[in-house]
Amino acid sequence: MPCVPLGRTGLRASRMGLGCGGHSRLGQSQGKPEAASVDLVREALDLGVNFIDTAEAYRTEAIVGQAIRGRAREAVILSTKKSPRRDGQLITADDLEAALHASLRRLGTDHVDIYHLHGVSAADYPHARRELVPALQRLRDAGKIRCLGITEEFHSDPGHVMLQQAVADDCWDVMMVGFNILNQSARERVLAKTQAKGIGVLGMFAVRRALHDAQKLRATVRELVARGEVDGDALEADDPLGFLVANGAAASVTDAAYRFCRDEPGVHVVLSGTGNPAHLHANARSLTGPPLPAADCARLAAAFRRVDSVSGQ
Repeated sequence: MPCVPLGRTGLRASRMGLGCGGHSRLGQSQGKPEAASVDLVREALDLGVNFIDTAEAYRTEAIVGQAIRGRAREAVILSTKKSPRRDGQLITADDLEAALHASLRRLGTDHVDIYHLHGVSAADYPHARRELVPALQRLRDAGKIRCLGITEEFHSDPGHVMLQQAVADDCWDVMMVGFNILNQSARERVLAKTQAKGIGVLGMFAVRRALHDAQKLRATVRELVARGEVDGDALEADDPLGFLVANGAAASVTDAAYRFCRDEPGVHVVLSGTGNPAHLHANARSLTGPPLPAADCARLAAAFRRVDSVSGQ
């Protein structure tokens, strides 16, 4: 598994990151035994995936903690998160510090490499910047965290309104950014600026339902055409992304979707979540595969250049 520098952080991260949330939550959402989820994390580490992303809200921190027990701490990049709201109310700096210490206990470590404010909305960003960032900086100075991170609510903020505020500030080391074939609006709105500042970028939503469910993909593209965000003659109505596999360059639309995101300038780690070992290996193959043909990438960029209204969910 290739590794790259994660922006200016000093961390060297695998191009594939194991996401421990999403619909699967390492298989916990499907009722799998906790031991199977622990084994899945260990299998990812054995494949060379050194970036593990979890969160308080995912309820998988303890599983990650079990999986990394006995491994050299510096061999794993741990990323976890805390929402700026609890029970609908904005949290305080004290709440944030208490939440981090609880996460450290569940993870079984004395520090995390990246601690994110999780799913921050544009409306909540001023509070996060004013009240929570100083607390994160104090925790960093105390050695409890290495890097300050922030993640967006891509499903409800597909135009990156919040991140366009955040990227103007100089306090963030890492950002989790929604980016995929269907919505490439982060390219100009966020990634151009993160590259200029050396901010590490974790790509999320590389594959969501519309990129592995043919019926959902057709419906999504029809909706985008109806709204004028995609030209009606740019793609085949019955198989909008079929050209990606027709010439044998990609094994599937999902395979192409991961490779497309991996090779986007400014994206360092592409997050992939699963509870299935076979799926884990398939995603690893995609994220270590060759680049897509340049002509296919150019066609995707042209077809979806105006889209900023969907996440692919």
